[in-house]
Amino acid sequence: MSFIKAYDFFNIIKDILTYVLSDVSYLSDYCNKKEGIMMKDVKEVTFFRGDGIGPEISDSVFSVFSACKVPVHFDVYDVGQAEYDRHGKLIPDEALASFERTKVLLKSPVTTPVGKGFRSINVTLRKKYDLYANFRPAKSNPAVPTPFPHTDIVTFRENTEDLYAGIEEKISDTEMHSIKVITKAGSERICRAAFDYAVANGRKKVTCVHKANIMKLSDGLFLNTFREVSKDYPDILATDMIVDACCMNLVLDPTQFDVIVTENLYGDILTDLTSGLIGGVGLMPSSNCGTDMAMFEAVHGSAPDIAGKNLANPTAFIWAACMMLDHIGLSDYAAIIRSAIKSVMDAGVHTTLDIGGTASTTEYTDAICKEISRLMTAAA
Repeated sequence: MSFIKAYDFFNIIKDILTYVLSDVSYLSDYCNKKEGIMMKDVKEVTFFRGDGIGPEISDSVFSVFSACKVPVHFDVYDVGQAEYDRHGKLIPDEALASFERTKVLLKSPVTTPVGKGFRSINVTLRKKYDLYANFRPAKSNPAVPTPFPHTDIVTFRENTEDLYAGIEEKISDTEMHSIKVITKAGSERICRAAFDYAVANGRKKVTCVHKANIMKLSDGLFLNTFREVSKDYPDILATDMIVDACCMNLVLDPTQFDVIVTENLYGDILTDLTSGLIGGVGLMPSSNCGTDMAMFEAVHGSAPDIAGKNLANPTAFIWAACMMLDHIGLSDYAAIIRSAIKSVMDAGVHTTLDIGGTASTTEYTDAICKEISRLMTAAA
């Protein structure tokens, strides 16, 4: 074979390979598009598996995301008591580094050792990354009968100040002090977050919950800041209520509330109350947002009493994962998952014990996954 002919031969082979590989690439892209997944668009999210029921409800999220073909890659880390027992840290350094890189964290419940000088992992993460806005929605579900079928309340809880700042002082063996910290800057940004949400979501009223009649300086600052901020939102009704009166009114008639904005401690207590109005903490998701980082979680704890028994309700954590999908621009997937959960809960055949059913965690999760597959097939 002459040099020219050999050259032409190799160029022909090269052109054929280029065409074939190009065609393969095209087919791969086409198949990925048909599945709704383009690998270059996969989002990376840090995931803390936690302990107690954390691993079980984490598996529920993994199964649901797989069924829905959600284009998310989870960077998964074990955190909590078990991790501390193994390696001496509640949160591994590499887990924090992952969150700092991805800026988005989905965290299952974590056990904080009690009475051993450990600070709550939640408080630590919120303070470390200035996740100042805690968003907790409570909405009634027709599938879960309660005396309050029309509840639809969103609470904005300031997440970094108040008594949860963790400033304590031992005066003597018989006297301890905790310092309540309220700043104008912290108060203003959480109040603006609440009003901005109200405007963006067609809400009509924002209620500031406080105890300014007693704590005139700290809660007085929070209330006065709320009133100043409210002037920038003339189309939203701004009201305020003392925290104990708020608790009473929530159980008398929760429909009088729309958006609540409050301090850290009050928000923690009030949202346990509002979760009770809709059927329990197993139905309340939560987000913790800062300027450029966000953490999503269920409101409930690690429930060690039912850990490993396949009894946990994963709904709140799956809904928290849906809030995370909204945050990263994947709302279409969140909508499918939410619709599947609603269908399963409405049917009432495969619901968990805490909301009146008999299904295990895995049976409930499997039912959601089957409904997701049905919805996706119907939409194809």
